[in-house]
Amino acid sequence: MRNVAELENKLTEPSEKLIRDLKTIDGDILILGVGGKMGPSLAGLAVKAIREGNLNKRVIGVSRFSDPEAKRGLEEAGVETISCDLLNEQELERLPDGANVIYMAGNKFGTTGREAFTWAMNAYLPGRVAQKYKHSRMVVFSSGNVYPFSPVGSGGVDESVTPEPLGEYAQSCLGRERIFEYFSHRNQTPMTIYRLNYAIDMRYGILLELARSVQEGRPVNLAMGHANVIWQGDANEMALRSLTLCSSPPAVMNVTGPETMSIRWAAAELAARLKKEALFEGTESNNALLSNAAKSHQLFGYPSVSLLQMIDWTADWLLSGGPTWNKPTHFQERKGKF
Repeated sequence: MRNVAELENKLTEPSEKLIRDLKTIDGDILILGVGGKMGPSLAGLAVKAIREGNLNKRVIGVSRFSDPEAKRGLEEAGVETISCDLLNEQELERLPDGANVIYMAGNKFGTTGREAFTWAMNAYLPGRVAQKYKHSRMVVFSSGNVYPFSPVGSGGVDESVTPEPLGEYAQSCLGRERIFEYFSHRNQTPMTIYRLNYAIDMRYGILLELARSVQEGRPVNLAMGHANVIWQGDANEMALRSLTLCSSPPAVMNVTGPETMSIRWAAAELAARLKKEALFEGTESNNALLSNAAKSHQLFGYPSVSLLQMIDWTADWLLSGGPTWNKPTHFQERKGKF
């Protein structure tokens, strides 16, 4: 991938399985919080799947759209856009109905120091949205951060493990889930809780952070010595296909790659491609924030893009001077302060 256009094209390639699943879902797709990291490519993927499947559906993206360029890009891709501050009650109520809602709104970056806003976005707003869209089918984006750390050799925690969120960000994510769960029970709204960690795009993500550290000669901290990653295109496809799983009480789905990735190993692989030396500090802990996504792999198949392919692409992107986003994952955080 030599430029953003090629990257976006790769991120929005629909599979036959996605097209088949969307054929079974009646109604339009409304994406709330479409202006974030994953929203534009998820919306673009939905549009392409609808076109290729000759389906009679619209894709509507809702965001504050502080960046007019993002709004314009979505519209050029075939997404209908609505500018809306979801925390504004009047603006929220004016939004159209939607048979299928993908809820991506939330706050993570800069949580520390903005705790009140984080809780408003992550735990108050879900109640307002759940009540408005009580007759819709909903996929609710959440995070693997709601889980406790698990031993590195355990394979990660599956959906049966009771959440034990560490820190206010993770606590507010669980708050989001519980509020949606309450309204799912109350209104019999079918939902899927979609627990993701960590999506990879050439412009952001754990692999890019490791590659930049290697390229700039900065040591990689090994305290959080292992992580899970998944290609963003695969994560987006699984989110759309999760519309077929919605139930009341909500279905819960871990979404990530199959590997427990060693940070030391990944940094060394990137260093070899960048022709640099990987420097390290600290030592690996015996536990980490790890998810077991075997359930989603059974239902949807393994991710189409492998870990080594993501490493190759990340190194190539950095060497070619591709644009990057200043949106750190904070995957190294072990005390819950984001």
